[in-house]
Amino acid sequence: MSQLIECVPNFSVGRDPRVVEAIARDIASTPGVRLLDVDPEHDTNRCVMTFFGPPESVVEAATRGALAAARLIDMRVHSGSHPRMGAADVIPFVPWSGSMAMAELCARECASNLERLGLGGWFYGFNDRSAHQCRRGQFEGLSEREDCDFGQPHPTAGATAVGARGVLIAFNVNLRGTLAQARGIARRLRESSGGLPGVRALGWESPSYGCVQVTTNLVDWRGGTSPHELFEAVRAEARQLGTDTAGCELIGMIPIAALEQAGRFYSGAEDRLLQVAVHELGLRSVKPFLVAQKVIEVALEA
Repeated sequence: MSQLIECVPNFSVGRDPRVVEAIARDIASTPGVRLLDVDPEHDTNRCVMTFFGPPESVVEAATRGALAAARLIDMRVHSGSHPRMGAADVIPFVPWSGSMAMAELCARECASNLERLGLGGWFYGFNDRSAHQCRRGQFEGLSEREDCDFGQPHPTAGATAVGARGVLIAFNVNLRGTLAQARGIARRLRESSGGLPGVRALGWESPSYGCVQVTTNLVDWRGGTSPHELFEAVRAEARQLGTDTAGCELIGMIPIAALEQAGRFYSGAEDRLLQVAVHELGLRSVKPFLVAQKVIEVALEA
């Protein structure tokens, strides 16, 4: 079987549909690539795109997307609730039916392409550095940094973290509480504070949804913390504070096994696991959630 690589770049645009569409078009036009999901967010002013293909095609598509973002996004006037340092902020390569070594090779080839195009940044994931560490100081602090792994920061497009990592689930829990409560819950639950394994978390406001969120990256949902475990932990914390959760939001896509696991936790029948998980987690609370579009294996088989 040929190796299949997933790429999940995050672009610093979520409020201009023309820019989102232009970047997506350049990615989707790459031979051999299947662009499965485009997920822009207004408050973060950020867009997560998910595409699959053989290694060489995925590297080419990621390069095209980064070049389009550099051409169309001016980081000097960018604002949003999510930390960011570049037009193409992060470009992770994920082995789906391949090896981590191949994903790392994709990351290095993509970085080489970006450097040739006048862009620069840092590696993460395979070198024990996180995207958060790469983003230190955000775009405004790039002028003070001289330690790029490849190329140099661009004056308007900023810098990019290019990496290789395992499957990550970006999963936000909506909270009927205050920003201070969301930040406190995030601080207690994140792994770096001694909380849940494999959880990176922040608390922020989501005016578009009329709530605050505990926004998380679940970096090891199989061996660490799964989406339903995170949701139940946030709900328990919230109730101790006299408030409650109000559903969840998935950013990007999710493996089918993660939803099946949640369906079994909530005692769903085997033929209704996905429907039960979507309902119990409240995945349609703030925006549409279609299994055919948001579950990786279902979308790949379509």
